[in-house]
Order: sequence, then structure tokens, then C-alpha cells
Amino acid sequence: MTKTIGLTRRALVASTAALGATTLLPRRARAAEFEYKMGHSTPATHPFHQHLLKVADRIGKESAGRMTLNVFPNSQLGGDNDLLSQVRSGAIEICQPAGLILASILPLTAINGMGFAFESYDKVWPTMDGELGKYVRGQITAKVGLVPMDRIWDLGFRQITNSIKPIKSAADLDGMKLRVPGAPALVSLFKSLGTHPVSMQFGEVYTSLQTKVVDGQENPMSIIDAGKFYEVQKYCSITNHVWDGHWITFNKAAWDRLPDDLKTVVARAFNEGAVAQRAELAKMNDTLQAELEKKGMTFNKAETQSFRDKLNKAGFYKEWREKLGEEVWTLLEKQVGKLG
Repeated sequence: MTKTIGLTRRALVASTAALGATTLLPRRARAAEFEYKMGHSTPATHPFHQHLLKVADRIGKESAGRMTLNVFPNSQLGGDNDLLSQVRSGAIEICQPAGLILASILPLTAINGMGFAFESYDKVWPTMDGELGKYVRGQITAKVGLVPMDRIWDLGFRQITNSIKPIKSAADLDGMKLRVPGAPALVSLFKSLGTHPVSMQFGEVYTSLQTKVVDGQENPMSIIDAGKFYEVQKYCSITNHVWDGHWITFNKAAWDRLPDDLKTVVARAFNEGAVAQRAELAKMNDTLQAELEKKGMTFNKAETQSFRDKLNKAGFYKEWREKLGEEVWTLLEKQVGKLG
């Protein structure tokens, strides 16, 4: 009898010890209710990606772990047009098409990309945060079934680089092979200016410049720096020919799956992130020319009236006014004055 009691006590102690060990094991982290993917083509070192990481972190914290946002930079999930297709199909939940890229499926989003429409950011933000931006967002939702956030992120004013000569006037572009994104308005603009535009994904640009497949390219200075184009391009001409920005857009079904409280968290994080990213990019632009000059680039400021004159003569403004429609064109001119 004593032996049996001893065995029972030892078994009880052992089982209690085992239970104690079990309770000391680390608990597995609870999986997020919503795990969304976002892809973009910008290098990971660029402020655009860095601020998206802050947005992702904020969403995770303010949702108390209910939502996770994974951000993939540098075309890891595909180029800009690929990402747009993936969001439309639901393969990923979020992408960041520039207005000029989104125009491949909704032409009126090219409205901000009309040549020399904006003189400065003093014109950009009242326009894109105001009536025009509101109209474009409504059309994105109604016509292509995507859900854009209220604040557009800054991509910047675009400049021209090449390996041949400074671009001082429109005549200097004649016959030049210039890489442009697969954006109809940009292709049209540079055809009107006398170049041979070549469309390719961003990830192919550096090698194409290096091997002289193209003579040059056009991008904001922050992208010229992040893409290290200064290694394969000698000249940068300040033209400010187009301003563009990133519309943060959700697949509609993915957006609708989120409960209202999470929608509030997500929208606030992206919209406030846009304002912070704009400020950092503006500050960065103040010093970039000097930094790129130290890296070997030669800068000049182009005389832009010759560009406008050539676009007018080629019928660029007339063609795009007809393509985009009077309503959106009028909203642009209300802020920036007459074009063409």
C-alpha cells in the first residue's frame, strides 16, 4: 500500500512538473487577421520606401497586430504596369501607380502629367489635394474599381539625363533615344519633342544606359540618385517638364474586407505618411544637385519656352485635351492657367 501511494505521489509530481514546463513554453504569436502585400518599383533607399515602412509599422501598432502590411520595393513583385495588373486581379492588395502609369487603364489620370503644367509645388499641392485630385480619385473608384487614398505621394518634377550633351532647348532633343516609362502621355510628349522614346521597366534602365541601348532617360532627381544613374550619365538638364505622384490604391475587394475601424487606421497612416514623405523629398531636393555634381554629373537649366512652343506646334495639348475631356482639363487650368 505504501509503495502504491509513493508511486502515485511521484506520478503526480512528474505530471505537475510537466504541466509547469508546458506553461513556461513561449506562446506562439497570434497571426494577423489581415496580411496585405504592397509592391513598388522604387529602390529601397529612396524616401518613398522608407516612409512606406513607417506606415506599415504604424498600421501594425495602431491595429494592435490585427493587420500586417508587407512592402516589397525595387520591382521585387514586378514592374509598375505588372503591379497595377496584380492589384486589379487581387493577386496583391496594394500598389502605388503614378498618375501617368494609371493612365494606361484610365486616361484622365494623366492630367497632372501634361507638359509644363506646374511651375512649382505651390501649384501642385493645392491642385492635387483640391478639386482636381478629388475628381480623379472619384473616377479611379468609379471606372476601374480601385480605392485610392486621399493624399497622393510625391514622385517629383522630372528632369532629363543623357550621355551626349546638355539639353539647353527643345532642338537638342532631336533624334535622341530616350527611355520613358510605359506611360502614354510621356511617350506622346517626347515624340512631340522629336525624340525616339523607348519604353521599358525601371529595373532595365541602368543596364540600357550603360550599354548605350538608349542615350538618356528622364526621372526626378531623387530617382536619378537612388538608381545611381550618375554612374552611366554625364549630363542632367533641369527641365521640370512633368510633375507626377503616386496614388496609393487598394484592390476594392481587399479594401471592403477591412472593418471600418481598420479602414480608419489604414487611411490615416497612408495620408499622414504622404504629407511626411512630401516634406522629406522637398528637403532632399534642395541638396541633391550639389551631391550629384560631386558624383560627376554636369547640370544646366534648360530654356523651357522652346519646349512649350514645340509641343503646341505638334498639337500635343490639343490632342490630350480631347483625350482627357473638358471637365478634368478645366479643373487643371482653373489652378495652373491656360495650357496650349
